[in-house]
Amino acid sequence: MRLALFQPDIAQNTGTILRLCACFGIPVDVIGPTGFDMSDRALKRAALDYLPHVELSRYAGFDTFMETRAAATPPQGRLVLLTTKAATSHCDFRFAPDDTLMLGRESAGVPDTVHDRVDARITIPMRPGLRSLNVAVAAAIVLGEALRQTNGYPHA
Repeated sequence: MRLALFQPDIAQNTGTILRLCACFGIPVDVIGPTGFDMSDRALKRAALDYLPHVELSRYAGFDTFMETRAAATPPQGRLVLLTTKAATSHCDFRFAPDDTLMLGRESAGVPDTVHDRVDARITIPMRPGLRSLNVAVAAAIVLGEALRQTNGYPHA
């Protein structure tokens, strides 16, 4: 299991997600450009002392990210987009241990060109008329369900 952030806008949300992934042993891919300074020094402020405990990969853009995935050995699993524009609930989706869960930018999600290249799109059911959850909250909800389904929580 991995988590990918597409062009995140807000350092504090990224820091929260990095801390979440550090606690669960989940690698994080950050796809640029970001809306903030992605240096280790800047991320330390957002992720506190959890930054050394997360496997973090940075990509200049989506094409580079996808090229790296295609060249990976062993091959990487499905790219699963969390989006408000999906029909399948995360509760009804069957996760696999090698899935990469991708979240879009806080301000705009992901463009159609990214939607067209993912393997699956899922959503978190919400009350009608409300736009979306905070990206870090959405990451925690879906990652929690994915880890539950795949027995992927860390064992003490």
